[in-house]
Amino acid sequence: MKDIPHKTIERLSQYRRALLICLSKGKDYIFSHEIAQIQHITSVQVRRDLMLIGYSGTLRKGYKIQELIDLIGEIIDSKEGQKVAIVGIGNLGRSIIKYFKGRRPKLAIVAAFDNDPQKIGKQFSGVDCYNITDLLKEIKDQNITIAIITVPADKSNEIADLLVESGIKGILNFTPRPVNVPSNVFLEEFDMTTSLEKVAFYVKDQKP
Repeated sequence: MKDIPHKTIERLSQYRRALLICLSKGKDYIFSHEIAQIQHITSVQVRRDLMLIGYSGTLRKGYKIQELIDLIGEIIDSKEGQKVAIVGIGNLGRSIIKYFKGRRPKLAIVAAFDNDPQKIGKQFSGVDCYNITDLLKEIKDQNITIAIITVPADKSNEIADLLVESGIKGILNFTPRPVNVPSNVFLEEFDMTTSLEKVAFYVKDQKP
């Protein structure tokens, strides 16, 4: 399963989110074209992704939602669960903690770091905020493997270096400045400006 393409992993996560919503509404089965409609992709793509992970439904009922949720969980999630730290408790950092709390039992934000004395020692949505100087110790003591960077852009590479030194295995960078990490650290970078410009490109020639 390590060979599954990155884009497929993204879609599997999106499928699970959609399936959980459907399950909460009392739906037990779903067809590929229904998933495709929710995700704004083709049903062919959905079937390819699910065949890739070895799952097939029935012609009469489609896919059993709970089974598919469980299978996606087995593929994406760690059996023991993984701990996440967030570095930078500004508006974005606090919003991420609040949004993510309790959403995935196998993935939890357990620590936050900042250099603001007004934030250090406080809790944000139940997550303790530590001094950035304690990052190396807390990452190791709490066995944290993933980090989210939400610091000012000019500090992003400095923080990334510190996280790599601490033993972090995966980084999600929310700053607009790309960071450099060694090949053994998985890096995902999210740039709001790029996403907004992509949307703007597709609507720029549309008439009001």
